[in-house]
Amino acid sequence: MPASRRRLRIAAVATVLVAAASGCAQRHSESDEQPAYTGPADQVITVVSDAPTDTSATLTAWDRVGTHWVRAIGPLRADGGAQGIGAASESATRSPAGIWPLTEAFGIAADNGTRLPYRRVTTADWWVSDTASRYYNTHYMCAPGSCPFDESAGEDLGAAGPAYDHAVVIDYNRSPVVPAAGSAYFLHVGDGHPTAGCVAVPASDLDALMRWLDPAREPVIDITVR
Repeated sequence: MPASRRRLRIAAVATVLVAAASGCAQRHSESDEQPAYTGPADQVITVVSDAPTDTSATLTAWDRVGTHWVRAIGPLRADGGAQGIGAASESATRSPAGIWPLTEAFGIAADNGTRLPYRRVTTADWWVSDTASRYYNTHYMCAPGSCPFDESAGEDLGAAGPAYDHAVVIDYNRSPVVPAAGSAYFLHVGDGHPTAGCVAVPASDLDALMRWLDPAREPVIDITVR
């Protein structure tokens, strides 16, 4: 969660709380609709909200079996961006709509049994959100105070707290990387509140998802509005 999006989240969450107080609480659907995905991946995590501005969504994990999709995990409640789902950018707190590969994982805590490549992070592990840096939207290792980018525009993964006990990188804006199009989008541990653009679920649910993910099956996440 880059510092710029963290500041935006505060204002956006305030708007959400006002709406809830006036009887406009977010809805949560538990539909078992089959994924619309037709690509090569044999594992898909669908994250579906009922409206573009909803901050919660239904998350379901699916296995391809022959020509059909079989539900493996869920449906679960997930928290998304404070501005909902849609076009992501460095100045917005939306979860990025679209289909994105899930290729690697990291965490402050020990490996939870995931088959994805896993990096245990410390305060020397960063995700770069400095739009002027050639390392933008990549992992970089450097001691705090010595990094070759604006640290205030980055995220010290090892200092982020329980949200990053475990996380899966959502490969949005990574190949190619477009400056300012948005950075540091993860599937991580949630606390029941909207995020700065990531997708979050309770720790036990994330552990189950991470153990289910199999890189040999080319997993993707499909973030969309119903």
